[in-house]
Amino acid sequence: MFFRHDVIAIGRAWSRSLVRPETISDPDARLGWFVLVGSIPIAVLGFALEDTIETSFRDLRLIAAALIGFALVLAGADRIARDRKRLSEMTLPHAFAYGLAQSLALVPGVSRSGGTISGGLLLGYRREAAARYSFLLALPAVLASGMLELTRIGQATQSPWGPTLLATGVAFTVGYAAIGWMLRYISRHSFTGFVVYRLAIGSVLLGLLSCGVLSPTGS
Repeated sequence: MFFRHDVIAIGRAWSRSLVRPETISDPDARLGWFVLVGSIPIAVLGFALEDTIETSFRDLRLIAAALIGFALVLAGADRIARDRKRLSEMTLPHAFAYGLAQSLALVPGVSRSGGTISGGLLLGYRREAAARYSFLLALPAVLASGMLELTRIGQATQSPWGPTLLATGVAFTVGYAAIGWMLRYISRHSFTGFVVYRLAIGSVLLGLLSCGVLSPTGS
């Protein structure tokens, strides 16, 4: 909904390029193809590692390490970012590299947006461009995973549709506001605040694990 104008423009241009190949050079059509290419890694790896993601990857020690480790990655990417390229300058290899960065989010604690934005910064894209493409790239992955979870809810003996719809409404409202705020914020500021947040949460989690307050499996 937030990127509805982008999505409509990209969808129209991409659809047009299917029947009129000469229009594939249109920036919106190219972006549509790039989003599809960037979605390949997370789709393949998500399918191949599904059982591992839902079991071994849920270890709180791994999550804490991912929170701290990728805070440092984001800090490094933000520090060396050239903050120069626009989305109109994206290439096919860069689109695939973005997809590889997104697939790191299969490890809980990495953060899908954090991984893809870090990848964009390392590739030389502007902060706002990296964040905008990160959200656009999320659409196929989030839609597919959401549909998969809906089928699983539907298979349950007593499907919790009420709580699910309520949670979806809350997530939609908060998410819509957060995207708008974030794009405005990072156009004027660095990612330092997000780095500090991740380091703090990861450190607290490690402390709780070390003191025995939490078990690695969360039980």
